[in-house]
Amino acid sequence: MTSPATDLDHLRRAVELSRLCPPSMTAFSVGAVIVGADGEVLAEGFSRETDPHDHAEEAALAKLPAGDPRLRGATVYSSLEPCGQRASRPAPCARLLIAAGVPRVVVAWREPDLFVTDCQGTALLEAAGAEVVELPELAEEARAVNAHLLH
Repeated sequence: MTSPATDLDHLRRAVELSRLCPPSMTAFSVGAVIVGADGEVLAEGFSRETDPHDHAEEAALAKLPAGDPRLRGATVYSSLEPCGQRASRPAPCARLLIAAGVPRVVVAWREPDLFVTDCQGTALLEAAGAEVVELPELAEEARAVNAHLLH
């Protein structure tokens, strides 16, 4: 079981990573950290890290071997709710996390109705049996990174 302080620390790191995103007027700036059951940081990523269409969770997952068994006990920390639908790639991030077997996701901010009218990331994850924890005390920091999209 991860402590609330540890959750906040890892989620703060995800928000820090979101600040590294190349600016975009058509996509959120998001950071993600994957932490193993033993507390080891397995991978980090941010939106548009290596490709203009990369999402943060996708970038972090790409740094691990396909089928890495550590993912089945991992927690993914994301500054924004993992996407439940997207136009740029065949699989949204929520489905990538489900396919990887990630049992727990911690987010700072639920995706607003800006690019999609009904983000279903949390619903997809929960329907697949994953625990989704929202830490709204970091939502303002996550929103601030994306202020250029929200005004």
